[in-house]
Amino acid sequence: MTDLRAEAYEIPAAQLGLENPLPVFRNAEQDTDVTLDASVPEDDRRYIGWRTAYRVLPYRIQDGYNRDKRPRAFNAQVLENEFLRATFLPELGGRLVSLFHKPAGRELLDRNPVFQPANLALRNAWFSGGIEWNTSHLGHYYLTCAPVFAAKVSGNGYPVLRLYEWDRVKCFPWQIDFHLPPKSEFLFTRVRLCNPHDKEISMYWWTNIAVPEREDCRTLCPVEEAIHGSNKGIALVAMPLIGNTDVSYSTRLPGAQEFFFRISDTQRRWIAHLDGKGQGLVHTSTSRLRGRKMFCWGMNPGGRRWQEFLAEPGQAYLEIQAGLARTQLESLPMPANSQWTWTEAFGLLEADPHKVHSKDWADAWRAADAALEKRLPESEVARRDSEFEAITSRQPDAILSYGSGWGALERRRLSVQNHPDRIPSELPFGETGIEQAPWVALLEKGSLPETSPEKDPGQAMVQDEWRALLEQSLATQKGNWLDWLNLGNMRLEALDRAGARAAWQKSLQHRRNAWALRNLAVVEGSGDANWQFGWHIRAVSERPTPHAVDLMRQAWETGPKIAPLAVEYALMLLQTEQYNALRELVRSLDDATKKNERIRILSAKAALELGEFNEVEQLFDQDFATIREGELTLSEIWFEFHERRIAAAEKIKIDENLRERVRKEFPPPRKIDFRMIAQIG
Repeated sequence: MTDLRAEAYEIPAAQLGLENPLPVFRNAEQDTDVTLDASVPEDDRRYIGWRTAYRVLPYRIQDGYNRDKRPRAFNAQVLENEFLRATFLPELGGRLVSLFHKPAGRELLDRNPVFQPANLALRNAWFSGGIEWNTSHLGHYYLTCAPVFAAKVSGNGYPVLRLYEWDRVKCFPWQIDFHLPPKSEFLFTRVRLCNPHDKEISMYWWTNIAVPEREDCRTLCPVEEAIHGSNKGIALVAMPLIGNTDVSYSTRLPGAQEFFFRISDTQRRWIAHLDGKGQGLVHTSTSRLRGRKMFCWGMNPGGRRWQEFLAEPGQAYLEIQAGLARTQLESLPMPANSQWTWTEAFGLLEADPHKVHSKDWADAWRAADAALEKRLPESEVARRDSEFEAITSRQPDAILSYGSGWGALERRRLSVQNHPDRIPSELPFGETGIEQAPWVALLEKGSLPETSPEKDPGQAMVQDEWRALLEQSLATQKGNWLDWLNLGNMRLEALDRAGARAAWQKSLQHRRNAWALRNLAVVEGSGDANWQFGWHIRAVSERPTPHAVDLMRQAWETGPKIAPLAVEYALMLLQTEQYNALRELVRSLDDATKKNERIRILSAKAALELGEFNEVEQLFDQDFATIREGELTLSEIWFEFHERRIAAAEKIKIDENLRERVRKEFPPPRKIDFRMIAQIG
């Protein structure tokens, strides 16, 4: 028997907090420049970097979380048969947080014992553990910490769990049907991506699977080569040895690493992570899911810090992954009016431990390959894929939990404008809600309702069709400050920088507001409108101009004086070396904003420049929540603090000798050391 039921899933959890209302704009360039070594085959180069530059609008940044964890019961959906129990959290992107093999009494995934957001996703907030579903754009998905729809569907004599949502960035629906047939030892997913438009869109998909990391565990994949980052850029390397290091054992790697395995087109696609007994999770799929990857944090102090930072001390994981493209550094062109589908399978693999841990790499993966074929033949996956096809387009029996109202809004737009609705009817999106109400008004009444500039301006829209509606509205009526604010956002996302400036200036003519002033400061402040992404303290392509800083000052003085705006203003003051002005700004803040960790970091940087070492020292006692993956801010402040302190005390210059001395004598405390990279040798 297969059962689908609702359950409470209680773990210690931090609160997500409020979303950031300040828009983070896309990169001016749509593609990413990736350095490729000559060893990378021509076929693998074609789409690397294509349409992968950072973008997040119309979604908002989720950076309001902290590290205060308290018991919380999440609403879970549990799919269970005689062999497996799979636990999903629809309110957190549909994450599969646990896959438990009942006869073996074994958890197949890394089950994070806590919910702790951290700054790793496209919208900032992300959490580790389980299996996540990443689509649309390079990075951890926009909805990884947001609700999605869940529905019950009738399978062939058993219940199917369907997760689905509307993607707001590229405007398409996605769907995952989870099948756990009676007596099956494998959980199957059938994924469907739909392009409902009369134009090509760039598409991305990676299934990220967290598995426990231990010294006796080995990652196996049926390949002889992998694509891997090196000091020569992205290069082709032979598996499994780089130098004297067998990289298939993640605990032998000194720093964070990722390997994209080059499975040949004639080889069955799978990846497995097996322990010293030859047991562990295996993932396989139909052929459309071409890529496979291993990621690990590495064994240096920074990597170990990230492991406990995301979970608890003693908890360690790595990820095995599967994607549409060969690597995660690319998107693929999805034709107009098309659908892509495939089936994946997850389950326990048991193989001869001596063979899968053989020093002969080919013998090792072939042993796992044979064990998989015996346990789940490739022909059986193909048969299941055909069987699931009819269920993919079956209407649900019941909605189990609700996602957003944006899919419903798109259906409403199509209806009002008499456009064909190519969104599959078996994905019911319910009704629009309060977040969509202003856009319903634009659609049906011809304008956005005006609100006070002291209030949150509401959710953005950047879809081409909505921009056309707003342009049409403003061609026949003067509009209001909010109309022009939104039009400016839309234009900048369409890479029309001059048009965005003009729209925000019009917004100010209607009514002075901090939102337009801040946006003008952003586009004036740097050659890259994305200068503020991640709230890093880092160099940017251009130092903010005096005019940009003045615009940000005006935005701050106009109000509302919210913490995200204070952070951006303080960052501009730091970048323009206005340290005393930054300190004055911080002194003027309310107590809650003064405690904002980004304000504390920026203030400490200014204090360091002013030689006020006592304030800087206090920074190292805090447990920071929003440090970005790859960000070295805290350790850099630590080293600079000691360099300046010693130079002042001993009346010596800060030079390479002092820098080397500080790094040797003053290693950063574990709490602030997030350095991950180390060479393999």
